[in-house]
Amino acid sequence: MELANIENLIEKYFEATATVQEEQELKTYFSQDNVAPHLQEYKPMFQYFTDLKSEKFTRNVPLKPRKNYLKWISVAAVFVLTTSLFINEWKKQREVDEAIADFKMAMSLVSENLNTGASHINYLSEFEETTNKIFITRNN
Repeated sequence: MELANIENLIEKYFEATATVQEEQELKTYFSQDNVAPHLQEYKPMFQYFTDLKSEKFTRNVPLKPRKNYLKWISVAAVFVLTTSLFINEWKKQREVDEAIADFKMAMSLVSENLNTGASHINYLSEFEETTNKIFITRNN
């Protein structure tokens, strides 16, 4: 490989404009034993990247089970909300039922009083008839 070409590739690499193929050329060049003395400082970096690619993590990672507190909190919140809405509607319905019962009782009392008053109207009609008979006989 030409030394000028390698220097240009290093410039492109540090400017982040090098292609994957050009980076591969740099890795190949720096994996050789005969690297130009003024480019020796880059050899450990590219060697590290090559070594890093071959590394694998082999230890087992213990996974702790996730605690589902959030799930149960949301279930409890939905339960409380639904229950409170149900109780609120139940109380409203009970108040409406009590109001209807009070209205029925008031209407039955009014009805009883009207019926009592209606029975006295019969006495008034008899009184009126008798009064009319008296006035008609006096006027004649």
